[in-house]
Amino acid sequence: MPGLPAHCPRPRDLRRGAVLTLVFLASVVAAASTGRWDAADAGTLARTSVPAQAAAPDPAPAPAPFAPDAPRATGTADREAVARAAAEAVAEGKSGKKAAQEVVSRSGDRWGTVYDRGEYAAFADDLDGHWTGVGLWAERTREGWIRVDRVQPAGPAARAGLRAGDRLLSVDGQGVSGLAVVDVVALLRGEAGTPVVLHLSRDGVDLTETVRREQLRAEPVTVRRLADGVTVIKVDSFTRGSGERVRTAVREAPPGAGVLLDLRGNPGGLVAEAVTAASAFLDGGLVATYDVRGSERALYAASGGDTGRPLVALVDGGTMSAAELVTGALQDRGRAVTVGTRTFGKGSVQMPTELPDGSVAELTVGTYRTPAGRSLDGGGITPDLAAREGAEERARKVLGGLGVGP
Repeated sequence: MPGLPAHCPRPRDLRRGAVLTLVFLASVVAAASTGRWDAADAGTLARTSVPAQAAAPDPAPAPAPFAPDAPRATGTADREAVARAAAEAVAEGKSGKKAAQEVVSRSGDRWGTVYDRGEYAAFADDLDGHWTGVGLWAERTREGWIRVDRVQPAGPAARAGLRAGDRLLSVDGQGVSGLAVVDVVALLRGEAGTPVVLHLSRDGVDLTETVRREQLRAEPVTVRRLADGVTVIKVDSFTRGSGERVRTAVREAPPGAGVLLDLRGNPGGLVAEAVTAASAFLDGGLVATYDVRGSERALYAASGGDTGRPLVALVDGGTMSAAELVTGALQDRGRAVTVGTRTFGKGSVQMPTELPDGSVAELTVGTYRTPAGRSLDGGGITPDLAAREGAEERARKVLGGLGVGP
């Protein structure tokens, strides 16, 4: 069977460092594939917040709840038109990447984007959960300025005193206000050990900090045990190895104890990892279907998962792509009670095309659906129980109602 989408992408400006599409990492060099695919048949990376210098979604496709009767359509760029524009630009001594991106932007394909060789190579690192940067996540406000969304503990930015909420004004002297998050991320990245000068504003006071880039790694899955025996499994993203970490956490949970699967703020990741994570709670069966240019395919859970343990999944507007794929499968199959707020609504499939200058265009080619046939794209997933503040406490009460915990 043809490779399955490697990762589930997010809006164009959400993705450097987290990428959203189907990526054939090995094929990129050897054959023009940049969809989110992993290894032989795996993967899709979809993120809203990107590790390293990365980013929360730009305001255009804000991760807010969507009306169920008003799904947002996703356009599709013509692959041949994109390649042709790039070829013509290269022949004229111009940027093939820029010409291709202009075609993608005009097409309405909000998940489509174009990467140069270096940017695409960074994807491989991101998929492995490591990158070179200063350890901050950024977001662009509706006013167009760049704000620090969060800072990696003990990372270079944290040691320099940067905080969530700081306004980023410039990177190495280049102003960033009005730039797309992905372009800001590109400025923040670089070779390990090199300095980067950040000009910021905090509470009206300007600050200048020189930070050295480092090789950084994020732990995509963290596990904690509550006093009542409930195991909380927090999955920040579906990078390589995260699915098996979820399975291990479930196997090591106290017998009969409930599990809170926290997918809040999870921008997605490799589809294969998402399927593995879902398999921790399922005994085979359908996880999702997806189509690629009209050809429908299916994703199945492995057999042997824990189907009896009480399970609640926590979600919110930052739950995207591969994380929504897991949520939809557990909800449709009656395996978990979902608690939180409406998910983002990223359910389209992207595949890569290598362009004449070596850049790679990732273009939308299809959509995902849950086991019950619901589209993940546009409307998001409505949780069984709405909870904004105190969602974890509400989830614990639900587990109590299922016979677990207080």
